Amino acid sequence: MPDAATRTERVPVGVDPTRASIARVYDAFLLGKDNYEIDREVLAQVQKAAPEAQDLAFENRGFLIRACRFLASQTGITQFLDLGSGLPTAENTHQVVQRIHPEATVVYVDNDPVVLAHGRALLEENEHTHFVAEDIFEPQRILENEVVREHIDFTQPLVLLQMGTLHHFKGDADRPKAIMKEYVDALPSGSFVGLSHFFDPQNEDSETARRMEDFFVHSPMGSGTFRTQKEIEELFAGLELVDPGVTLCADWWPDGPRLKELNVAQRTIAGGVGRKP
Repeated sequence: MPDAATRTERVPVGVDPTRASIARVYDAFLLGKDNYEIDREVLAQVQKAAPEAQDLAFENRGFLIRACRFLASQTGITQFLDLGSGLPTAENTHQVVQRIHPEATVVYVDNDPVVLAHGRALLEENEHTHFVAEDIFEPQRILENEVVREHIDFTQPLVLLQMGTLHHFKGDADRPKAIMKEYVDALPSGSFVGLSHFFDPQNEDSETARRMEDFFVHSPMGSGTFRTQKEIEELFAGLELVDPGVTLCADWWPDGPRLKELNVAQRTIAGGVGRKP
């Protein structure tokens, strides 16, 4: 294993290995290699609340893949705006949708320095994938961005993705609803939104959900809000939810029959897909 000095030498310009990064923490949850000790510390802390905490990330990724496969194969839409791309892993958005529509356009948006350093080149792997360095919590900046406007036609239906992003907003608890309203208002009729979020099921799992939330919020990462069913549904205001609505990520059109019971982490992340009338 490389020592600290070796690791420091490999730190890309602009990346601070002493401060946890949302993208790197997710990378650690997904057993990736683009993370540092400070990021793995967040994982270890959250595992104190739920030893299976890594399944939050795995279920989120699985939901992203299934939702993108559905949207690409069933809607005919060929332009995707992925907000908060994170670090490249197996089966990114463009890989899923371009397998079905090779000329589908995917624009990724992220402003995490580690994504800019490690991920941009890997995400922009063909002429139909593009990357924008912007804050996804500032909708007008995204909607007015030259690269977004060049490659996404807002006169035609598109897919907007907010997968595992809004629970990391730091600020007014109601602001994510306003953020989503700004995005949805800008979408043409026939567009779809895919969204996933940390989930408080308001049952016997609530205590664990709130303990994970406390560890996330008070960790070096500093964010990770868990919302209730009603609160997540409010993020889809103005949209018609696709069956089965907002549900556990694991329950949103799974790939096959379930042979194993879901653990508490799998029961505390939910998502849905909505269509703008």
